[in-house]
Amino acid sequence: MADAHFFVAGVDEAGRGPWAGPLFAAAVILKPRQKLPGLNDSKKLSPKQREILHTKIIKNCISYGVGEVSNEFIDRYGLTKAVQEANLKAIKKLNPQPNVVLFDGRDKQTTNIPHKTIIRGDSLIREIMAASVIAKVERDRKMLKLSIKYPNYGFEKHFGYGTRLHRDLLERFKPCAIHRKSYTPVAEILTTNNFNREE
Repeated sequence: MADAHFFVAGVDEAGRGPWAGPLFAAAVILKPRQKLPGLNDSKKLSPKQREILHTKIIKNCISYGVGEVSNEFIDRYGLTKAVQEANLKAIKKLNPQPNVVLFDGRDKQTTNIPHKTIIRGDSLIREIMAASVIAKVERDRKMLKLSIKYPNYGFEKHFGYGTRLHRDLLERFKPCAIHRKSYTPVAEILTTNNFNREE
């Protein structure tokens, strides 16, 4: 019989690849024997499916936490450090704190809690799947808010990822304050134009 006081957290992040916006991570401890039909890696779900599951996960978890790291942090410290930092922020918000943490991927993690990294964990481990959904939905919501503040860039359509539309708008309007200036496509435009629009 499983120990009722032994808590396993799954952790995953959203927003490694985008050229703009923050990186989000989520940590989730699910209730035992919870029912979450359709739970999967967030990348395999539609936006509507993710929103529905986001609500169900929150109702069927013991605890969850979300960590956010800015584009400035990513530019200054690099993506690996940014992921570690976002993960730590998410884990620290869990109550109770987990006995074990399961991370998606293979990156080295910096938590002092016993932990394991699992390649393709977001397709294999329910706690990580749940974390991937929470992280993705929370980041998408943040990008929708930022699309209102920066209306020229179509963030509500591509959420900061490197689409053709994003590139075209980036070349037209130049990088704004939430673009990741260390990322090659953005850096190239800054170098070519020798210009950085921050408004």
